[in-house]
Formats: sequence, C-alpha cells, structure tokens
Amino acid sequence: QVQLVESGGGSVQSGGSLRLSCAASGFTYSSYYMGWFRQSPGKEREGVATIDSAGSTSYADSVKGRFTISQDNAKNTMYLQMNSLQPEDTAMYYCAAANRQPRWWSLRLARAYNYWGQGTQVTVSS
Repeated sequence: QVQLVESGGGSVQSGGSLRLSCAASGFTYSSYYMGWFRQSPGKEREGVATIDSAGSTSYADSVKGRFTISQDNAKNTMYLQMNSLQPEDTAMYYCAAANRQPRWWSLRLARAYNYWGQGTQVTVSS
C-alpha cells in the first residue's frame, strides 16, 4: 500500500534552516505528483510546494525564495529545504501524493491529493 513517511522536523530559531524528507513506497514514485503542505491549529491545510516527475515546481508566495522542493527519483524521496525560517512557518508539515496530475489551479489544493503522510512538526521561535 502507499506509504509516505516524513522526517526532519524540529525546533529552530528564527532565521534557521531545516530539511524535511518524505520517503515514499508502495507506488511508482515517478508516476505521481508530489507536494508539501502545512497546517497550524485553527487554520486550513496550506499547499507549500509541489513537484512533478519532470521536476517542475510550484511554490506558495509566502515561501518563495526561502523554501526549495526537490526529489530523488532513484530513492523515491522528496525533500523540502527550508531556509530563513520565521515563526509564521510553525506548523505540522505533510507530504502528499496525487495519482493524477492536478489542474494548474489546484496544484496546491489539498483535495487534489490522494495520499498523505502522518506529518512532521516544525516549530520556529523568535
């Protein structure tokens, strides 16, 4: 079955960096569209960054220039390098996979994704 396992979360001070990883199994990784989402208490799940099998990416405006999404198809693993972290980046971060290419307007909408990991917590203190 499809499994997505996130790792790399933690607590950092403002301005710090973290690298999240998402190990995928149970499906043909290169056939799926992948993304990182985040959710903080009381807020909707927000699309942070997405990547397709060819390496095309999209980012939320709030993270452009600070976060970088990448993947290693040979390892079935997706990454999110997060630099210049700010307290407003504090959230549970989730890895997600879609077995169909989302429409361009839904790339970062949670409902376009079929599978989800359990999440990894990122906490940024000021």
